[in-house]
Amino acid sequence: MMATNGKDACGVKEEAHTAAVNGDGAEASPQSKRPQRFTFSSEPSIEDIRRMQADFTDERDWNQFHQPRNLLLAMVGEVGEVAELFQWKGEVAEGLPDWTETEREQLAHELSDVLIYLVELAEKCRVDLPQAVLRKMALNRQKYPASKVQGSAKKYTEYKD
Repeated sequence: MMATNGKDACGVKEEAHTAAVNGDGAEASPQSKRPQRFTFSSEPSIEDIRRMQADFTDERDWNQFHQPRNLLLAMVGEVGEVAELFQWKGEVAEGLPDWTETEREQLAHELSDVLIYLVELAEKCRVDLPQAVLRKMALNRQKYPASKVQGSAKKYTEYKD
């Protein structure tokens, strides 16, 4: 379903920015003042996207061109197109409040291209992305325990035990 306002178009949802207040009228802690997190729609799933792209590719007899190396290079090209949209803009605020609807739509197109190529590359390499993400997140939790890295951007090799 196509959204009608610029903030919702292209899957960009506007977040609620309300300050939390505790019982005595004072502002609550910074953590409770965080804006509501953006969430993706539940459909299509990664498997749905894989299937749609496989059908699209099969209908055009493009599998002969969609080998891992070619897909990787195409994806990198699309990442370059995403970067181009941000080029010369300086810092860009979360939610892209200063972007036009046309810029948001273009970003949605380019990010979709990146995702489509990523999913097809994973398919061709036989990588189950949802399971790989679960494994990778578990590794990241070990490398970057919240108690040790809170508020720091250092690489895991820089932390002392």
